[in-house]
Amino acid sequence: MAFRFYSHDVNGGASVSLLLLRLVMGAAFIIHGWPKIHNPLGWMSAMGGSSIPSFLQAIAAFAEFAGGIALILGLLTRLAAFGLVCEMVAALLLVHIPAGHPFVAAPGQPSFESALVYLVLAISLVVLGPGKFSLDALVFGRRPSTFGASAGYAH
Repeated sequence: MAFRFYSHDVNGGASVSLLLLRLVMGAAFIIHGWPKIHNPLGWMSAMGGSSIPSFLQAIAAFAEFAGGIALILGLLTRLAAFGLVCEMVAALLLVHIPAGHPFVAAPGQPSFESALVYLVLAISLVVLGPGKFSLDALVFGRRPSTFGASAGYAH
């Protein structure tokens, strides 16, 4: 079976849920990524210093901002979500866990709650795809064949 950017296996209700997930998550990542793309090579040092290489910071900034736009549009959704999976895994392993942040912290204190929630949501989009209400469905969706049984004609 070939990999598809668009998953046609979900019903209308699930597609509406995936649309809502993509819109909210995409907006959140655009908002998170917007200031980072203005300083893509050093945004972590502006937050108090980091030993993470500048090129990885640039990739993370791009993944957040462009990935958020892609999620909202439902275009290359699985690829964008995979980029966010990688970024959230890196955030957990390189920042939150080494710093000893708790899962849920007191208000205003750092925690890894949001990174883990975003990770699970991004994994869901990689697995499920964007749903029917997406540009992926429009661009990559199945089109009826004009030949044989795949068009509904029996021989």
